[in-house]
Amino acid sequence: MAVGRSRPVHRAAQAEAFDKIGDRYDEAFPYKGGQIASTEWILRKLRPGARVLDVGCGTGAPTARQFIEAGCEVTGIDISPVMLSIAAQNAPEADLHLLDVVELDDTLGRFDAVAAYFSLSMLRREEIMASLLRLHEVLVPGGWLGLGMVEMDMDDAPVRVLGTPMRMTGYGRAALRAVVQEAGFSVREQMDLAYVPASENDPFEMQLFLNCRRNTF
Repeated sequence: MAVGRSRPVHRAAQAEAFDKIGDRYDEAFPYKGGQIASTEWILRKLRPGARVLDVGCGTGAPTARQFIEAGCEVTGIDISPVMLSIAAQNAPEADLHLLDVVELDDTLGRFDAVAAYFSLSMLRREEIMASLLRLHEVLVPGGWLGLGMVEMDMDDAPVRVLGTPMRMTGYGRAALRAVVQEAGFSVREQMDLAYVPASENDPFEMQLFLNCRRNTF
C-alpha cells in the first residue's frame, strides 16, 4: 500500500475521524443499493480489464470488490489508514494508496472509469470543483464517472457520523448537476434514493447518484 504526503489540518481531521469509525462503518451503513446500481450501470459501459479509480474507497466494499469481480483493474485511494487496512482484506487484488483526492495527479495514470461515492461530500465546495477537474484529467476521453452525494445545501457543515464529529458538504439536485457539468461531464443518468441509516444517531438523508461521461474537450 503506497503512502501519500502530509495534508492540510482540516483534511487530517477528516482522516482521523474515519480512522475512528472504520471498523463500524459497513455495519452502520449496510444499505448501499444506489451505490451498487450505479456501479452496475458503469460496468455495462466498460470492457474487461478496464482501469477503474475508486476515490475514497473506504472498506473496499461494495465498490472495489464489485469492479474486481467484473474483471476490472482497480486502484483505490483513501485518506484513512484504517479504512485502507480493511479494504486490503475485502479487496486484496486492488492497488491501494493512502492518498487524498485533492492531491491527485497523473502519477497513477489514466483510467477508464472513476467511482466517487460520497467521498467528495467530505470536501469543501471549492475542493469539490477542483477535485472534479482532477478526475476529468485522469479519465480517458469519453471515460465514465459514478458520483454519489447527499442532497443538502451546505458547505463544510459540522455533522456527526456514528457519534464522531466530521464536516460535510452537499448540493441541491440542480446545483449538483450544474457543478458536474461545469467540470466537463455530461450527466447520463441520475438516481435519487431516500436512505435511513441503521444508527438512530445518524439522520435520514436523500442520496443523489449521477452517472456521467467525461466530455472529450
